[in-house]
Amino acid sequence: MTLPWRPGLRGIGTIWVMVAFAAGVAATALWMGSRDAWAQHLGRAQIAGVTLYDSLTRGTTPPADLVMTPLARDDQALAEAGDFARLDGVPVPAQVTRASIRDGTAEDFGSPVLRLAIVSDGLRYEVARLEGGARTAPEKLGQVTRLLASYCSDPVLFARAGEAPWMRIDGAAVWGCAAAPGDYRLGALLLALVALAVLWTRVTEVAARFSGFARALGRRRVAGGPERYSADGPAELAELVEAVNDHLADERARLARRAEILSGVSHDLGTPATRLRLRARLIADDTLRGKIEHDIDRMTGMIDSVLSYTRSEMSAEAPRELSLSSLLEALVDDYCDMGRPVRLRAAAPARIAAQGTLFAPKGGARAGALPGPGAGPVLVTARPVALGRAIGNLIDNALKYGRHAEVALEVAADRVAVLVEDAGQGMDARAVEALMRPFQRGENAATAEGFGLGLTIVQAVAEQHGGSLSFQDGVHGLVARLELARR
Repeated sequence: MTLPWRPGLRGIGTIWVMVAFAAGVAATALWMGSRDAWAQHLGRAQIAGVTLYDSLTRGTTPPADLVMTPLARDDQALAEAGDFARLDGVPVPAQVTRASIRDGTAEDFGSPVLRLAIVSDGLRYEVARLEGGARTAPEKLGQVTRLLASYCSDPVLFARAGEAPWMRIDGAAVWGCAAAPGDYRLGALLLALVALAVLWTRVTEVAARFSGFARALGRRRVAGGPERYSADGPAELAELVEAVNDHLADERARLARRAEILSGVSHDLGTPATRLRLRARLIADDTLRGKIEHDIDRMTGMIDSVLSYTRSEMSAEAPRELSLSSLLEALVDDYCDMGRPVRLRAAAPARIAAQGTLFAPKGGARAGALPGPGAGPVLVTARPVALGRAIGNLIDNALKYGRHAEVALEVAADRVAVLVEDAGQGMDARAVEALMRPFQRGENAATAEGFGLGLTIVQAVAEQHGGSLSFQDGVHGLVARLELARR
């Protein structure tokens, strides 16, 4: 069968590695570009401040994009009084940040003190923390203008050098909000996180498809499964699913051919077996006639047992929800109606460990196990005919070799076990587990009817229901434990 084209894991991995690499390069470029642009912006503002100092103290030409204007006489009085909020053209509401700059070097001893007032709309600048490595007055003013450029604001700077008049410096083109470059570092971080999230999602999605197919395949023997499986995903998963489908088809075909051959043999042996029985009736010797009929019955019974085992392997019966407790009651009642010594032991009520409360702490006198909910039907998803045959085989073995059978049910949240205990057959659990292989019979089976396939069939049925068959030594005899999954 030709599969539709799908990208493979190698192709998918290559594509997403390239996408992740491209996203990483783009995020790095955005981050580095924004960082360099901001470094240039702040450096340009700092250089403007260093140059501005000479313009204020020595009357040189101010830096480009900075406009110096002396205040009018009335405004000079307001500035001298520190009432900068009343000046014309200042931001509203006005927040005033004052600072004084003195030169810290011996070479420039006697330089005038530069007094500053920064008027901004709702922002106070922490100029007191701008010590850094700046020692000279120009460097300190450069630190101030760098600080102004660090925030998105449009402040107005007022400065006075010594006894000179107050000057208004408008530098929106240097430290204003419009002069700041675009900061794409947050976008770069988001791009990297989105690329990582998409890549992680794709990887987990592909892994989940493989895990989902594995879980579906694992549930096949427990709750049945489709004739063919299908799964969306990479080419490797499609090839794996197709290989599993081919294997299941071959397995079904082999089992069907085996059952067909055995059915044909059973049918073909029926006619000669019937003739042998009719001819055996003509034998006058009762002892010889009985032995011949017994051999005929064993021959046909062996063929029927092998056919039953093959059919159990085929899992031809569809699973459905049933009450296991009701099934056990019906089986035990059938044996009792025939006068067989079989008894169903009542299940002990479930107990829930108490965690303790404020009035009865854990470990206290009133703490302990609390009674669980009342007994009810134990529901499982199973193949009723196959499961009934398996439990019947265990009961027959207990009656055959142990003279008595006691059946019990053990219930847990995700598992349920059917226990069949006999009255003692002279074999321990380890010796009996070796008899689960086909046509294996114990030393005490010489006088009992059977073909050595009973436990093999029980084990096959247990595996079909996600469980197992095991044996353990009980109080009175041997206990067979048929465990099933509750799904």
